[in-house]
Amino acid sequence: MIFPIRLIFTLLLLAGVVALQIFLSSRERKWPGLVLPAISFLFSLLYPLNMFAPAEGISAGFVVQLLLVWLIANIPTIVLLAIYFACREKRKKKKQIDKMNIQDLD
Repeated sequence: MIFPIRLIFTLLLLAGVVALQIFLSSRERKWPGLVLPAISFLFSLLYPLNMFAPAEGISAGFVVQLLLVWLIANIPTIVLLAIYFACREKRKKKKQIDKMNIQDLD
């Protein structure tokens, strides 16, 4: 019974983060839309630090594992940046259309 409640809560939390990112990315200033990706990136740096080095020493396989963990931890950062750039592109196109409409009035 507790699994569906957790699933619903998690989905609502993810939807809230996406909605917040869209809201922040749609602002006039560029920086508010970069706050959530920056926080996500900083958290992604913590994941490899939680890995224990093998007792026999650090090998190439361990370094590859560190990089893979870091890349997987950056998936939310990539998604948030994609939302940011999509919203900024939409805003840029709207600004160009407004500029054209003003020129047409002159």
